[in-house]
Amino acid sequence: MTVYEQQLTTFWTVDTPLNEYEQFEYEPEIIIEEYDLPPDPTQQRMMMILTFVLVGVLLFALLVMPRLAKADLPLLSSSPAEAANPAPGASAAIGNEAASKTVNYQGKISAVFSDEVKYWEADIVRWASEYSLDPDMVATIMQVESCGDPQALSIAGAQGLFQVMPFHFTAGEDMLEPNTNARRGMNYFAERLVQTAGDVGKAFAGYNGGHVAAGSSWNNWAAETQRYYVWTTGIYEDAKAGLTESPTLQEWYAAGGVSLCQQAANRLNLR
Repeated sequence: MTVYEQQLTTFWTVDTPLNEYEQFEYEPEIIIEEYDLPPDPTQQRMMMILTFVLVGVLLFALLVMPRLAKADLPLLSSSPAEAANPAPGASAAIGNEAASKTVNYQGKISAVFSDEVKYWEADIVRWASEYSLDPDMVATIMQVESCGDPQALSIAGAQGLFQVMPFHFTAGEDMLEPNTNARRGMNYFAERLVQTAGDVGKAFAGYNGGHVAAGSSWNNWAAETQRYYVWTTGIYEDAKAGLTESPTLQEWYAAGGVSLCQQAANRLNLR
């Protein structure tokens, strides 16, 4: 008889989450909110433009409008009808102002000077007399310094017709008032003439570069003082030569003086 031995294998069952399957009655809904989407480039550009416009309006309101108000200028131009038919009183006022701003040249200073300087002719003669100066010297300094603009202001702080620095004035003086400005400036120039024993060229240099420049010479002067010496001595010599037009003054115009004179003409209402 043959005997067969059967070996039994034991199996264990282990419950795990993998053996269970959750049954869904519906598919889960996926919701995409607006902030999940990438930003729209066009919308971003529009927002930037709007921001710039708002900033520009605010700056205009804060910076420009107060200046317009101070200058008493209209924010909007008059209508064509108003421009063509101004009020009678306004026309008379404009006419009177234009008449009061004409140049009444009497020939008491050289003809070479610009109209803006000739406008001050009577005052120039009076100021020159107060300090025993040649009127053409005074006119030459005014020509180069401000071209007759009583409100001229330099980057360095020099002010008025003769571009006088603030430290030459006493407390409470109006530095832009023509008579005050002229007297302070011409007093300083007269002192430089005394210092240089009447050397007009060195006195001109001293007016620009101070008493140190007046007491030295070309090689020791700053480039600005050298240019100032060339312009002032050239214009003054042309004036004393009896010329009606100064070649040196024309060169000064070409070097940038024309813009200074245009500013003066506008200020004086000559053009």
